[in-house]
Parts: sequence; structure tokens; C-alpha cells
Amino acid sequence: QVQLVESGGGSVQAGGSLRLSCAASGSTYSLKFIAWFRQRPGMEREAVAVIGTGNDYSYYTDSIKGRFTISQDNAENMVNLQMNSLRPEDSAMYYCAARRNFGHSLVPSGYSYWGQGTQVTVSS
Repeated sequence: QVQLVESGGGSVQAGGSLRLSCAASGSTYSLKFIAWFRQRPGMEREAVAVIGTGNDYSYYTDSIKGRFTISQDNAENMVNLQMNSLRPEDSAMYYCAARRNFGHSLVPSGYSYWGQGTQVTVSS
């Protein structure tokens, strides 16, 4: 089993920055990919950024390219999402998710483990 705990959400004005962190515990050795998803009201959960635990893969959705950076700290079992130049449309609940299978996935059903989520609110 794997447990994921997100932190770092909050409220910020447009143009500001936030850093989300995902702390993983349990059988983390089995994980192949860690992803950040977000869900805005009335919309489906979407993959924002994904990283391979071997640092051999990364993905960013088009709307956040050049503004967000996903990184991992293996010593601390942490995956971070640095979010810069935030926009009101980035406001959402952000979730950390982990995948044990080989091959990346961009859909929620591809991930077995989820955190509780952390709210990000960007005001104009």
C-alpha cells in the first residue's frame, strides 16, 4: 500500500506562485509514475504533470507548459509541483496520484493511489 499526502495549496493573486508537495509513504519502491491531476468545478479530472520515478519521463499538459515544473526528491519521497505565473483558470483542487504499472497514463483510472487533494485558488 502507498499513502499520499498533498500540501502547499492556498490562495494567490494572478501572476503569483505556489509550490505543491506530495509526500509518499509505504511501498513506494513499487511506483513507476507520480502525477498531479486537477479538477475544476463541473469538469473532469485532468492530468497536469507526470513524472517517471526513474526520472526518465515527464509530461505537461499544454496549458501549463513553461509555467509549472514537476520534480522529485527521492531521498524524501516527495514530488513537487512548482507553479509560477498562475492564472485564475488554474484554480482547482489538485491531487497527487501514483501508478505502479509500466507505461505512462494520463487518465485517472490509470492510477491506483490518490491523495486527499489540496485547493488552489487564483484571483484576478
